[in-house]
This record gives sequence, structure tokens and C-alpha cells, in this order.
Amino acid sequence: MSAADHDQSRAPYLDAIVGYRDRDPTRFHVPGHKGGLGADPGLLAALGEDALGFDMAQGIDGIDDGPEPTPYALAEKLAAEAYGAEQTWFLSNGASQGNHALCLALAPLGREVVAQRNSHASIVDGLVLSGGIPIFIEPEYDPDLGMALGVEPAHLAEVLAANPRVQAAFIVSPTYYGLTADVAGCAEVAHAAGVALIVDQAWGAHLGFHPDLPASALSAGADAVLTSTHKLGGSMTQSAMLHLGSSERVDGAALGRAIRLFRSTSQSMLLLASLDAARRQLATRGEQLLGETLELLVDVRSRLNEIELIGLVDESFVGRPGVGGFDPLRIVIDVRAVGCTGLEFSESLQQQHDLHPEMATHATVVFVVSLAETPERLDRLVEAVAATAERLQRPPGGNEQVHRPGPSEGCIVSPREAFLGEAEVIELDHAVGRISCESIAGYPPGIPALLPGERITAEVIAHLREIAAAGSRLHGASDPTLTTIAVLLEERPA
Repeated sequence: MSAADHDQSRAPYLDAIVGYRDRDPTRFHVPGHKGGLGADPGLLAALGEDALGFDMAQGIDGIDDGPEPTPYALAEKLAAEAYGAEQTWFLSNGASQGNHALCLALAPLGREVVAQRNSHASIVDGLVLSGGIPIFIEPEYDPDLGMALGVEPAHLAEVLAANPRVQAAFIVSPTYYGLTADVAGCAEVAHAAGVALIVDQAWGAHLGFHPDLPASALSAGADAVLTSTHKLGGSMTQSAMLHLGSSERVDGAALGRAIRLFRSTSQSMLLLASLDAARRQLATRGEQLLGETLELLVDVRSRLNEIELIGLVDESFVGRPGVGGFDPLRIVIDVRAVGCTGLEFSESLQQQHDLHPEMATHATVVFVVSLAETPERLDRLVEAVAATAERLQRPPGGNEQVHRPGPSEGCIVSPREAFLGEAEVIELDHAVGRISCESIAGYPPGIPALLPGERITAEVIAHLREIAAAGSRLHGASDPTLTTIAVLLEERPA
């Protein structure tokens, strides 16, 4: 790359598709809407000619041009430099695509990996695809808020010592609530055991671009890191990046092959270009934009603290087991003293104020703050929270925390064997002791309560029914009514 190719103010891939669109070429290639000419009028009116004009066939954009680095390759190299990675891949199917590829590269058939028990469901999906065997590690937990925290380095060291064949460990940082783990400590113990540390930093695409934010997982020593750039990095929904920190413990060539396996041959140019643009903004304006927003949030948190009955999950949690830092771009309120659930509080915000949080749980409501916010929008949030707390106030004792089942005993059979094996559907009440073929998580917050290959217990059944009654949707359940469940078919005597 020349000196110009290292210029973070460039967006070579975005520029390539803009250049093609601006030439107004005669398109005899897919997609069939031909830049809007053949599009439904309603779609054209909604998205506009520009969006459809930029939606083009792979190859036309310069992705496959000749022996020289293409605009696409240059865009990925600039992203790697911005994030401090050895190599970066753009993902057009979200961070889930990255987790699938990581499992295929690091957990092939029969290989054991350590995985945080409340990891994203795509980790287990990846293990179904790869045939890897998960050894689950429980994160720290706040029982009062029903909130999973991070993995403690000492706990990770114990699990790795007990499982010497493991070559990779998957942890989550930051959490949905903006709480980061001690990634540097986890990296130290993982590397001492000869194990690669993989961090799901889906909620931290912006980390590393302002000094007042927690350190990025890559700078803390992680070997590979996923960032859902669309969440907080400014790219379009479904776009993400996978960053390789070190090829010493992760085979970059094998990982690249796995990524290509899960990549569409008709990737969305809009998603890829948005990743290039988001990287440019973070690298060139991120510190300024984040700084302005962080300054506004100091006053916002002060005003929220003055609202009676509302508590905050914030930097005061740092130092607790499993919590190494806090990302201020998450506003998390504790509504237990109001006397309602977070789900009720969130519903009221939406219906009464047209204000839509990211997530609500039994005890909390989570608001995701943008890379750039306005004082007016944040004022509206504070005013709506204050009005809702006053309107919903009830006598204390009406918000008992949902029961949490004990630690999983792990997968009795591999997720792949359970998911692909011969199943039978039985009544849930008769499923105690059987092996689940399903992955079921209460959403929000999406923490799996049951995974393929795990034994179904009465405690887990009670938990699923309790979270469903509290208003959570049972993501992944083949029978949303929880009347039946698919279990692994038992061998019948001849």
C-alpha cells in the first residue's frame, strides 16, 4: 500500500460504488431492479434512486479487479489499521457470520472449546455446524438485577487448567448493559495456557476511539474480536467486522476460508460500503463525536439520579467480580423501586412517549446511545423516564426477580449431534431428564436457558415458564406455548 492507501480519511470501497453509480452505466447485470428502473414504485419512493443505484452486482464495484489491491481489499486494510488488527474481514451477515466462521476454524469436529455460557446463540449455532464440543464457563452474576456480568480471569484459569486439550476460549465483553470484562487478565491466563482468546465485542465497535471509553479487546490482548459495527459504529443493520489480533494462536488462512464459506456470493454492496464509511468516521471523527456525546451524558446521568425510585447501572459497578469497565454509551435504569417490571416500564415509554428502548428485563431498561446524540433527544429521554416512574409507581414488593436455574452440567452430547440427531416431540412436563434438541432463550435479554445437547431439568422448565409469564418471548422454541419440546430420540429395546 502507498502512503495514500493508509489515509484514514479515504473510503475506497464507498468511492468505488459511488463512481460506478455516477457514471450512469447501462446495466445488463443483476440485480434485476437495474438501479431502480425495474423496482416497485413504492420501494423506489421509500428508498430513493440513490439507494437502489448503489445496489449493484459484485465485481462491478471493483471487488474482483486484477492483481492490484481492489477498493474492497483496501477498505478492509484500512479497517485493520484503524482497529489495530493484523487482518480484518467485512461481514454482511452480522457478527453471527463471524461466530460461525470462528467455530469452524477453531472448533472442528470433536475439538473442545471453552465458551461463556451466556454467549450469543450464534456460538452454539456455529458449534452445530462445526461439530465442536463446548465446555461452558459461567460468568459472574448479579442476582438482584438478574444480570449476567463478565468472566473472571481466575475462573477462566481454573477451567482451562481442568481442560488441557482446549485451544480456544470465547468470552463476551462488553455485555448488553455496557459492562466490560477484565479482557487483559483473561488474555494473560489464556495465553499462559497456550489458548487463543476470542472476544465477542459486538456491543463495542466504538471502543478504542476515545480515551474515556474502556480499552478495546484487541488492545487488551485478544487474539480475535468480533464487532457488530451496525450496533454502535454507524454502519447499516446486518453489517459487522471480524478482526484478527494475532496469527500466532489463530490460523488466519483457515479463518479466511471459513468466512468465505459463510459469505453470500451476492453480498449487499450497501452493507459493505457502510462498513467502509463507518470505519472512516470512527477513525477521523470518532473521538470528537464520542467526546461531545460523553459530555452530554454526564448531565443526563446526574438528572436521572435525581429521579426518585430510579437507579442506574453505571461506573459504580466497576470493580465488582466480572466487571472491569463501563461503556457510558449505555444508559441502564433499575426500575425495581417503581414497583413494576422493566418490560412494563418499556411498554409505557413506547405507548405514552413514542420512546423506544433497546431492551427491557424484569428489573432494568436499557437505552443505547448513539455515536452522536443531540441534547433535545436526551432531554426527551430524561423527561419520559421521570414521567413514567411517577405514573407507574406502586407499593414495593411487586417486582420479584425471576428465578435463575443453577449452572448447567454442560452438553451431554455435542450440539451438532443433538440438533441433527433423530428427535421426537413430547410434552414438556414429560421431558425432565431428556436431551434437548432445541436452543431456547428468553428474549430479552436473549441468554440461552437451554441448549441442544443439554439435559432438561425441572428447574429449567420452571425458569422457562416463569420468564414467559413475565413477558419475555421464547426465542428458538419450536412450540412458543411451551406445551411440547423436541428431544433426542432414545434408543428403544429390541
